[in-house]
Amino acid sequence: MQNISFTRHRFPPEVIRHAVWLYARFTLSYRDVEDLLAERGLDISCETARRWFLKFGGSIACNLRRTRPTPSDYWHLDEMVIVIRGKRYWLWRAVDNEGEALDFLVQRKRTARAALKLMRKLLKKQGWSPTRIVTDKLKSYHVAFRILGLTAEHIDNKRANNRAENSHQPVRRRERKMQRFKSSVPAQRFLNIQSATYNTFYFPRHIINRPTFKQCRAEAFDVWESAAMAA
Repeated sequence: MQNISFTRHRFPPEVIRHAVWLYARFTLSYRDVEDLLAERGLDISCETARRWFLKFGGSIACNLRRTRPTPSDYWHLDEMVIVIRGKRYWLWRAVDNEGEALDFLVQRKRTARAALKLMRKLLKKQGWSPTRIVTDKLKSYHVAFRILGLTAEHIDNKRANNRAENSHQPVRRRERKMQRFKSSVPAQRFLNIQSATYNTFYFPRHIINRPTFKQCRAEAFDVWESAAMAA
């Protein structure tokens, strides 16, 4: 885990970390973050919050990923349409059967080449192959799996892929708040930070009791503080 340097900044690291956490964790605009910090007596502009997020968000996300446990070997893949400057793009997304966001990729097309690129990125990042993959009936997945020689069980049933379908909801809410993404590169960068934060603070509240939830939430805050620790 790499240390993050907050030197040559007027505000202390605790304030910077909190501003980055607010924007990555909740569906807020930079002006919302500015108002929340102003309520606490901190005179910080929305542009400053934006610069902090762009400068420190990526490093914090990398540290968060290093602390995550090994995900499940049951993967769900799906793609959704996002509109950038009036053009249709496809957000390819992979999650495991417990809701852990594994990876994503913004592509212009919904082809076998795009599916192959996503799978190569996934396999390289995880370092191992899954035992089961659930997708919709898009034929591009079949071509990509055949090229890679994957032996995992492949279920191409859209009804069985609700886990991936639901994983798009936080992204869709953020897209509406931001009045759509402005280009593919910033979208990819933002989702990289947002997904790492989402994984850290996502808990299945419907299957755990209140004491367990409070303990998990406290541990998540400890992980965040460690990931954003100053050098």
